[in-house]
Amino acid sequence: MFTIKKILCPTDFSEPSYVGLKTANDLAAHFSAELILVHVVTPFHYPGPPGAVGTLGFNPAPYFEEMVEASEKSLTEVARNKISPDLSARTTLLKGNAVDQIVNLAQSEKVDMIVTATHGWTGWRRFISGSVAERVVRHATCPVLTVPAPEGAQEE
Repeated sequence: MFTIKKILCPTDFSEPSYVGLKTANDLAAHFSAELILVHVVTPFHYPGPPGAVGTLGFNPAPYFEEMVEASEKSLTEVARNKISPDLSARTTLLKGNAVDQIVNLAQSEKVDMIVTATHGWTGWRRFISGSVAERVVRHATCPVLTVPAPEGAQEE
């Protein structure tokens, strides 16, 4: 029989990701499973050699650190407000490629399931950015439950 003892749920702080978190929360409560809420801060790329200030005088390092600090605060707030207090839950903030980090964390934590939301992107946005959920499904070694975005939260 398939048992669920540990669930991983990524969030990007969007409304669709909160729908996925609600599902993960409900499953964790039902199975008395641990819930790991994760957010991945993706570094951005700019022209120029590593460590150099960009041609327009822009140094991305302080901005990236601000993104990390803001994400840590947001992750703590989301956990406090959207995860049932009686659940065994923790948060994890990672840096890097979202798909790689989510899949690697799932493997290292030996999670039984990943619960992730889809954003309902279509057209050029899906072509340009792809779908993190879709790529997690392709690369994960554990079952992945995808939760569709609610009708009003889908983005064209």
